[in-house]
Amino acid sequence: MAPDRGESPDYQSISTPPSTSRPAEGSGSTAELRRRRSDARRFIASHASEGQNFTVRGILVGLGVGLVICFSNMYFGLQTGWISSMSMPASLIGFAFFKTLARHLDLPFTPVENVLVQSVAGSMGTMPLGCGLVGVMPALNYMLKPEEQGPIILSLWKLILWSLGLCFFGVVFAVPLRRQVIIREKLKFPSGTATALMIGVLHGKEATVDGPISQTTSRDSSVQEEGTESFSDIDERTADVEESGKSQTSSWQSKVRLLIISFAISGLYTLATYFFPILRNLPVFGFTLAKSWLWTLNPSLAYVGQGIIMGPATTTHMLIGAVVGWGILSPLAKRRGWAPGPVDDWETGSKGWIVWVSLGIMLADSVVSLGNIAITPLIMHPGHYLADLRSIITSRNWKSFLRLRSAKTGGNYAPLREEVSTPLEETRLSSQEYPALSEEEIKALPEPDAPPEHLVSDRTVWIGLVLSILFCIASIRVVFGALVPFYAIIIAVFMALILSIMGVRALGETDLNPVSGISKLAQLFFAIIVPQSNKNSVIINLVAGAVSEAGALQAGDLMQDLKTGHLLGAAPNAQFWGGVIGSAVGAVVSALIYRLYTSVYEVPGDLFEVPTGYVWIKTAELVTGKGLPMMAWQWATGAAIIFTFSTVVRIMGTGKRWHPFIPGGIAVAVGMYNVPSFTLARAIGGLVNWYWRSYRQKEETLIVVLASGLVLGEGVMSIVNLLLASASVPHL
Repeated sequence: MAPDRGESPDYQSISTPPSTSRPAEGSGSTAELRRRRSDARRFIASHASEGQNFTVRGILVGLGVGLVICFSNMYFGLQTGWISSMSMPASLIGFAFFKTLARHLDLPFTPVENVLVQSVAGSMGTMPLGCGLVGVMPALNYMLKPEEQGPIILSLWKLILWSLGLCFFGVVFAVPLRRQVIIREKLKFPSGTATALMIGVLHGKEATVDGPISQTTSRDSSVQEEGTESFSDIDERTADVEESGKSQTSSWQSKVRLLIISFAISGLYTLATYFFPILRNLPVFGFTLAKSWLWTLNPSLAYVGQGIIMGPATTTHMLIGAVVGWGILSPLAKRRGWAPGPVDDWETGSKGWIVWVSLGIMLADSVVSLGNIAITPLIMHPGHYLADLRSIITSRNWKSFLRLRSAKTGGNYAPLREEVSTPLEETRLSSQEYPALSEEEIKALPEPDAPPEHLVSDRTVWIGLVLSILFCIASIRVVFGALVPFYAIIIAVFMALILSIMGVRALGETDLNPVSGISKLAQLFFAIIVPQSNKNSVIINLVAGAVSEAGALQAGDLMQDLKTGHLLGAAPNAQFWGGVIGSAVGAVVSALIYRLYTSVYEVPGDLFEVPTGYVWIKTAELVTGKGLPMMAWQWATGAAIIFTFSTVVRIMGTGKRWHPFIPGGIAVAVGMYNVPSFTLARAIGGLVNWYWRSYRQKEETLIVVLASGLVLGEGVMSIVNLLLASASVPHL
């Protein structure tokens, strides 16, 4: 997955346009807060009960969009390790599909059904990474040495079983975390919020981070007070509605048109690269640098699109990693004799040598960043957590462990009644419900939640969690047999649950799900508990890391979707079951796509170098004490020390103007272990993003749609290239 998107826009500043109506006499800020909470309660209750929350047509369209994303993510994942859930384009494609068929639909396509389509598509599309098929599995299949009990080639049914075993427990575990991070703490989840805003605009509604607000629920206080309205006002309002409808139609049509055009251009370029392979590696710095030091440019429009999505800060940090790794360390290691083999050799060349330095950076960044997320709340507010923990132990109500009270919010969540009352009744009830609360206390209250019948029941969560964990343990045991002992599988699963909490919190606060760092922490932990004398230590290490990565990825992705759904009033249980269906289908499809690509193309090879596979295997060798190249340990340690301090500075500078100028460890490491051709293309995309958003001060949505079309165009057209390669069509 993309390590970062750079500086995300401050979505907390996005809100509905201020009302032009005059406030009712005697209304104060406290009354206004109560009214807004009542609006939010009514909005969620009305939309959560819509029949379109969970539909067969929504599931099928979501699976269709997810299939496209799945192919795309497998293609790019095997090339560089990057994947994306494509939430915004999935929402737009689903909207365009149903909008085109609007005349033939018995029921209208609503925002909550749009959320379902996006949730299914996203959960299915991320399975190539969630099932370890772009990193761990290639490492086991092609990079594991005989002395490490490798290589391990799985049959198709075992590959599918492995994928299914990893795809459920993270989805189920996200549900009990939802109430804490979305309802109580109100974490912003920037991508989820942005997707909600786009869906709201497409359907003529608006959502804010302060709560779901519908245009239809906003009321003119002067009308409420006087009860009358002139015909001229009605005519003006009707004209405004008609004009707004035309504007919305034009908006979504222009976005779809942009998506199609960028998709087509990128697809045609991808087809051209099959017949002219030189287009993938242009020697823009001269033939000497290209041949001797691998400095080429891959002008792939998809990688430019990835750079646009990541943003200028992240792509700049990647470029720094490429310059340091391939421009300084690679020649140094070659000339000093530390990496005597060919530069592009992963075992004896500088290409493999600099991976060790990137691993040191990744481990340092992961430990500091995730440690900060885990420890900071305990340091800042120890009394709250100790009191809750003492209460849980005393009452033995262990399921409340996932709902430890946050210091940000003082009470429980605000459930909705089954019946929705009138606006005046809601306002009166709100006043009665919190009669003695001040304005500040009302502000601190958690957001209203969906009605109980639209939440996932505790019974479903705990039964599902137990069954998914048991299925994961059983599937790994069947696939690997005695190579991975039971105790290691059990520890890996429960460690994955703990690390998933850290990943979800990081995603909610920074829009970054540090799954790569989480997997490295798991590998580091298993290097401690599994003795180096165990001949299966590398396999155990890889499997444990894959389980942790899967749990964190799935929990984080579903939480983004749940944030989107909450802002738009979608039923959480519909999203949950949509996520389960998408994950299950995605696991099977991803296994089939992986087998298809690896049977047609050489892996690792020119097209699919699978750098993340080497990162996985070398991390396992590093932490299990295997032999390292000359001077690799010293340089990796030095880099880890430097980025330990830089990560601390970066954390301290969160929200400050100079924060983007402090290199992020993960981004720098990615720039090191990927060849420069991909990083240069991403840097171009980051520059385009900067020009559009910072220089021209334009909205991000259009450029994200453009970038998504570029990425999907190459991902889908890669299927055509796959067919051409399987038919042995010659290159020109």
